[in-house]
Amino acid sequence: MKQKVTNDNRNKIKVQHVFIIGSKGIPAKYGGFETFVEKLTKFKKSENVQYHVACAAEPEDYRAEEADFTYNGADCHTIRWKKIGPARAILYDVDALRWAITFAKKNHIRQPVFYILACRMGIFIRHYKQKIEEIGGILYINPDGHEFLRKKWSPMVRRYWKYSESLMVKHGDLLICDSKSIESYIRSEYRVYRPDTTFIAYGAETDQSVISGEDEKLLHWYQDKKLKPKEFYLVVGRFVPENNYEIMIREFMKSGTTKDFALITNVSEKFLEELKQKTGFDRDPRIKFAGTMYDSEILKKIREDAYGYFHGHEVGGTNPSLLEALSATDLNLLLDVGFNREVGENGALYWNKKDGNLAQLIDQADQMTPDQIADIGKTAKKRISDWYNWGYIVDQYENLFLRENERIRT
Repeated sequence: MKQKVTNDNRNKIKVQHVFIIGSKGIPAKYGGFETFVEKLTKFKKSENVQYHVACAAEPEDYRAEEADFTYNGADCHTIRWKKIGPARAILYDVDALRWAITFAKKNHIRQPVFYILACRMGIFIRHYKQKIEEIGGILYINPDGHEFLRKKWSPMVRRYWKYSESLMVKHGDLLICDSKSIESYIRSEYRVYRPDTTFIAYGAETDQSVISGEDEKLLHWYQDKKLKPKEFYLVVGRFVPENNYEIMIREFMKSGTTKDFALITNVSEKFLEELKQKTGFDRDPRIKFAGTMYDSEILKKIREDAYGYFHGHEVGGTNPSLLEALSATDLNLLLDVGFNREVGENGALYWNKKDGNLAQLIDQADQMTPDQIADIGKTAKKRISDWYNWGYIVDQYENLFLRENERIRT
C-alpha cells in the first residue's frame, strides 16, 4: 500500500542511501526489473539501507501532488514520461538520475549509491558521472542482457545499444551482473576499461501455488483453452523472435507427442502471421496460443500442472521466466546456451537449434517415468531454493551496499 512520504531523520552517517534508476518503478505491474525492485524493497532486512526509487507515469496519469510516496519502506518519486517515441525510455532514465542527484545534494546525503538498471543512457553518462563524483557518490550499473542482439531493433538502434553499453561500462564504478556469462562478456569485451564487476543473480519465488486443482478460475481456464493438467507442454514469455518460438513450434510439430503445446504470451499479430506462414502451426490442433495470464498464483499453478516447460531465450542474463519454471515445473527443456545452463545445471534437459534435435528430446521426454521426472524436478527446485531465492539475493545486495557504508565510516 502506498503511503505519503514524511520527513524523518534518515540522513545519518549509519544509513546507506541507494537510488534505483531504470525500472518503471513500484508497485511492480510487469517486467523483470520492476519485479526485482519490488522484491529488493519488500524483503529488505537491514535498517541501515534506505532505498529511493524512480517510478514512471504516463503524462495523463501524472499527479504532482502524488509524485512522492512510500512503498515497501522505499521513498519513491514519480517521473513523468515524455511523449517522444522510442527515445523516451532514455530521457526517462536521464530525468530520473537528475532527480536523484539533485535530491541527494539538497538533502546533504553523504556517499549515495546510484544504481542504474540497463545501459540505455550511455551518451549522457559521462556528464552525470561528474555530477555524482562532485557529491561524493558512487555509480553502480546492471548491464542486463545482450539488448543489442534483439531482433526487434533496427540495425541503427542495435548500434546505439552497443555504443551506449560501452559508455556505461567505461564510466561505471561497479557492474552488477545477474549472470556469470554476462559478467564474463563484460570483462572480456571491455577489458580496455578494466571494469570492476560482481555477480548477483536474479531471484525467484520458491513457494508452491496457493491455488488448488479445484479452483474455479483455474478449471475455467483449462476448459476454455481445451487443456488438461500434465497433458501439455508450456512456454511463458515475450512474443519476440529471439525467444525462438519458430524453432519450438516447428520442432514440436515434428515430434510424435500426443500432448498439447500451450503458449502463454502477448501475441503480436504480425509475428503470429509470420510464424503461421513459416510453420503452418494453425493446421496442428496441438498448438494452442493461450493469451496472457496476469494472476501470478494461477500462472504458478499452470506451471506446476505442465508436463514440461520449453525455454528458448538466448540473449538475456538470468531470465525471470526460467527461474519461475525451474521452481514450479518438474521437467524443463532449455535451449543450450550459457545463460540457461548456468542456471539449470543438472536440473533440466537441453536442446540446440539443429534440425530435429528438440523434436527428438520431446519424444524422449514423453517416455520418461514419473520417478525420473520427479527426480529432475527436485534437482531444479533445490537449485533455485539454494541459489536464487529472494532472501539470499537481498542479502547479497545489502552486503554490497553496506560495504560502501563501511567505507564511509572509515
